[in-house]
Amino acid sequence: MRPRYFPLAAFANILCLCQTYTLRSSVSWVVSSNDVVEDTDLSEEVAPALLVDGAGLWKQAYPSSNVLGDSAETPGEIVKPESDNVAQLSSRLFSYRLEKVKKSASSSSSSSPPPHQESARTARYIAHNSDWGHLATTSTQDKIKGLPFGNIFSVSDGPLDNSTGVIYFYVTPMDNSVADLTSNPYASLTFSEAEGEFCRQMLYDPEDPRCARLTLTGKMVEVAPEELTFAKEAMFSRHPVMAKWPVGHKWFFMKMDLIQVWLQDWVGGTSLIPLEDYFKATPF
Repeated sequence: MRPRYFPLAAFANILCLCQTYTLRSSVSWVVSSNDVVEDTDLSEEVAPALLVDGAGLWKQAYPSSNVLGDSAETPGEIVKPESDNVAQLSSRLFSYRLEKVKKSASSSSSSSPPPHQESARTARYIAHNSDWGHLATTSTQDKIKGLPFGNIFSVSDGPLDNSTGVIYFYVTPMDNSVADLTSNPYASLTFSEAEGEFCRQMLYDPEDPRCARLTLTGKMVEVAPEELTFAKEAMFSRHPVMAKWPVGHKWFFMKMDLIQVWLQDWVGGTSLIPLEDYFKATPF
């Protein structure tokens, strides 16, 4: 072999050795829109597995052989998404459509908090614009029986255009907090204005008194039959995925009968708002 051809032969041998290897990026590995499940079936048979297994929903929407690369087969050519397809994948991860949620979020975030001097109105504003809160109950768990136990719950005081001040819940007896309430129905529910954009825009830390916090204390009761229609509208309009949660978990509606409304929305102390003033005020 002539010396001038030797580098070309060596390079060809290297290429032959490398042809059986495939480079894959764990960051940019994507699938085409045809591989995404458009509307996952959350029937009673399917959904419990999704709730119990945290990875179940991911596996249901994105086949692991296509996305995670854990199949024994060598994947083919990676499908490169178009410029707008990548954004569509994240919005289609969950099994329900997000258009209604996005519209609700934009309409609720358009209003500004009331002046801090209007305590009752501020309390109603926070209660209405909060989609979730921290519920504290008296625990019935063996190791912490009788001690405080906190948990996060999705809540609603009504559809976005109809605030009542009454906080509704959609719960299951399988939840530890609901088990606590069967023994002691009294609880406290805390909201923070940090859930929205106001405190971030003002650079207020969540513990800053100017970033308002509201604690409602009362008795948790099951919603009466004549009130169920409104409770369902209140919860499902703000949390539409709840409508597809499995009936096997025996979900039911609860609400809090208020005893006390506690608010801190400025420096210099807290406010105990009379219930009459709280229910007369409007968040709009």
